[in-house]
Amino acid sequence: MLRVAVVGSGPSGVYTAQTLVAQREVPGVRVDVLDRLPAPYGLVRYGVAPDHEKIKSLQGSLRTVLEDERIRFLGNVEVGGPQLSAARLLELYHAVVYCVGAARDRLLGIPGEELPGVHSATEFVAWYSGHPDAAGGAFGLSGVRSAVVVGAGNVAVDVTRMLARGEPELAPTDMPQPALGVLAKSGVRTVSMVARRGPSQARFTTKELRELGTLPGASALADPAELALDPAYAAGPEGAAALPAVARRNLEVLRGWAEPGADRPAGPAERRIALRFYLRPVEVLAGPGGRAAGLRFERTAPDGRGGVTGTGAYEDVEAELVLRSVGYQGVPLPGLPFDPAKATVPHAAGRVLRAGRASVGEYVAGWIKRGPTGVIGTNRPCAKETASSLLQDAGALARRELPGDPLDALRAAGLRPVEWAGWLAIEAAEADLGRSLGRRSVKIPDWAGLLAAAGGRAASGAEAHAAAPSA
Repeated sequence: MLRVAVVGSGPSGVYTAQTLVAQREVPGVRVDVLDRLPAPYGLVRYGVAPDHEKIKSLQGSLRTVLEDERIRFLGNVEVGGPQLSAARLLELYHAVVYCVGAARDRLLGIPGEELPGVHSATEFVAWYSGHPDAAGGAFGLSGVRSAVVVGAGNVAVDVTRMLARGEPELAPTDMPQPALGVLAKSGVRTVSMVARRGPSQARFTTKELRELGTLPGASALADPAELALDPAYAAGPEGAAALPAVARRNLEVLRGWAEPGADRPAGPAERRIALRFYLRPVEVLAGPGGRAAGLRFERTAPDGRGGVTGTGAYEDVEAELVLRSVGYQGVPLPGLPFDPAKATVPHAAGRVLRAGRASVGEYVAGWIKRGPTGVIGTNRPCAKETASSLLQDAGALARRELPGDPLDALRAAGLRPVEWAGWLAIEAAEADLGRSLGRRSVKIPDWAGLLAAAGGRAASGAEAHAAAPSA
């Protein structure tokens, strides 16, 4: 029997486990999928926007894999912490595959970024998605009327959309009750999504972009003068023909939103979404009390080589809330090599490299392997490549004798793994919480509530949802 630990229960981890048990060349493969959180599915649970039910439904297919009798889910297990080092984990399994993602966001690197009111989109997503690490960092939107989202990818679109939605659209989701309460009372009337380059270079998908124009009580606008700076846009549909299909479709959507007077103030009951381009953030402006009050941008222009150059012209945009969404980075995992330049673990076809040589029994898949690129489906071929490398090594790996069931060793180390039955108990507790609130299933957003539910105890109201902050 070949015992494999997969660290991370998001798509890359689950697809790796699925590939390993589905193949027939190496019989008897058994996989434990370990996760630091007591709940599975990774970014599908804690990164996909709550109003994107179609994408979140992917949990069903991930669930089918994790219910396979050859796969065991073990949540609440932190690898690299004081109780379980990477070296110790490798002693318990023939092979370990790390699928730990990219946990840190990139900074803007500008003055004032440390001011209250400036956050990463990662933090905002974690908060409204009910990630237990975010339970102590509630967002207060009291007094916030204008927000700026820096970035032009799908995450930037997601957080823009969540700020522009009203309670009737958010209440049917699984959003935690505290986050719903804050967003329902939000006074945000203008959300500016700002990119330093042009619309033809934006990274968002057309489906995500179009959604911004269909939100009840909101209008999406683009400045025609800014769009015209993009050579592909200025050349019209014929000039954009050489662009990738997504970029062409994006330009068509933005063309429909461009109209004179895009800077008009929003009406009293209307939210305005402004798509801005060719603006590079240079400073967060402080207001009364030292909080963020705006963002200073330098106007950029195409440099003729696919990039942009500063023009020396500046514009200040009001914003009591600034969210940066300019990409993710992998972080070092204690005990594993790390390439700080690429923010990934060095590897060859998924085999971890130590001093340039393959480390026996250690593998990577997902973002920590290739960087934060691609969509959820991109993880399938990535996982398949890593699994293929592992299976090629299986003969040598399986010759090592293991000390016994790894679960016993994890418990002996003081860990309290949440098994699949514990996750099902969390699901049932979240369904009960939703019913008590007159909603559908609602996420339990804190560690105490999740672990209480996993242990078969109903999470109390205090544990499951603290009162929404007033500031």
